[in-house]
Amino acid sequence: MVPEMTKGHFDSTWTSALCMEGLHELPWNPEVRKNPPQPGGSDPLPVGAVKDYELSKFRVRVFTPEGQSPVRGWPVMVYFHGGGWTLGNINSENAIVSHFCKRADLVVVAVDYRLAPENPFPAAFEDAVEAFTWVYEQGGGSLNIDVSRFALGGSSSGANLAAAVAHHAAAQKPPIPLTFQYLNVPVVDNTTSLEPLPPGTPHPYPSWLENADTPSLTPAKMVWYKNNYLPRSSPTYEQDLVDWRSSPIYAPDALFKHSPRHTFVGICEIDVLRDEGLAYAEKLRRLGGEGIDVRVKVYKGAPHSVMAMDKKLKVGRECIDDAVEAAIAAFSSMRLKAII
Repeated sequence: MVPEMTKGHFDSTWTSALCMEGLHELPWNPEVRKNPPQPGGSDPLPVGAVKDYELSKFRVRVFTPEGQSPVRGWPVMVYFHGGGWTLGNINSENAIVSHFCKRADLVVVAVDYRLAPENPFPAAFEDAVEAFTWVYEQGGGSLNIDVSRFALGGSSSGANLAAAVAHHAAAQKPPIPLTFQYLNVPVVDNTTSLEPLPPGTPHPYPSWLENADTPSLTPAKMVWYKNNYLPRSSPTYEQDLVDWRSSPIYAPDALFKHSPRHTFVGICEIDVLRDEGLAYAEKLRRLGGEGIDVRVKVYKGAPHSVMAMDKKLKVGRECIDDAVEAAIAAFSSMRLKAII
């Protein structure tokens, strides 16, 4: 049974979500990617410019703010859409991207990474790293960005990629410093499955049991996404599950030490991914180096995909507002330190 929604969160938008036939129960057909997006999302805000660039096997879309850039260039965010590494595209999350661009004055680079099952792990991660590297090398170039003020962001599987790329940045010699990361309803542990646990063994993430019947993302659907990205037929399947590039929570402590200066983690209370997101935030706090700031907000009564329905749901708008405000605060902190 679906837990009762917080008053004001539920409207007719959820009717379609609750009645949709489970995609994971149907034979896979890539044509499903052409279906209309989930209803209830807002239109993108107007920004200064939007331009696509072709990289090796995918493209990126660059959103530039209106007006004159700072002397050293705009702060920049690389953003990864959600969709279980299987669905979504460069258009999926234009709304949140445009809010970061217009309201936080960021150049935002949205990444159209390759999708599973046609392109399983590590394809999406490799594309994410390529996009990150391409943007980082553009400092002072045609994008007019300041890479000393760099952010990563994403939602769900996109947050998985953002967290993994943050670890990649930390693994460089010397580590590449990041100002901010935004992780919305992140997937951080791909070892979780539907397999029964031994008697008496507590589930590592109770939200997988408590929120099993919530709309938008059930445990069965989440496992379907995982199996698309990390196919059981792979000879390295067992190793891939705990590889930090697919499961960022298993990164070495040394990488957590060089986490972004500021992190905001958005968690939905009745999401199966709730508890792994909370566990990841706790690990960032515990292992992060001196001065690392980690903020977490749990959206009461909200299931997984509310941010995508910000036009209809108050809590969806709240998710976007909180994300933008966290980015503004992170970069304002950087400016204050520069002045001091």
